[in-house]
Amino acid sequence: MDVLKYPLSTEKAIRMIESDNIITFIVDMKASRSNVKKEIEKKFNVKVKKISVSITPKGKKKAYLKLDEAYPAIDIATRLGLM
Repeated sequence: MDVLKYPLSTEKAIRMIESDNIITFIVDMKASRSNVKKEIEKKFNVKVKKISVSITPKGKKKAYLKLDEAYPAIDIATRLGLM
């Protein structure tokens, strides 16, 4: 199972990266919060403070990852080519 599918680059997602240090990913429907947290921390070498998950009307699972202040979300966004 591929936990992380792709990062969101909508206007709202970019604003959340800049203002709240939150990065948003579309994740696998079967992935749990702990699976997503472990995958992000391992893949990007960051510390996740909080994770929120929602299901979109289109049936996709969206994960909002609030990163620790020591790890700017904008750095991950730059590495992913969002910025």
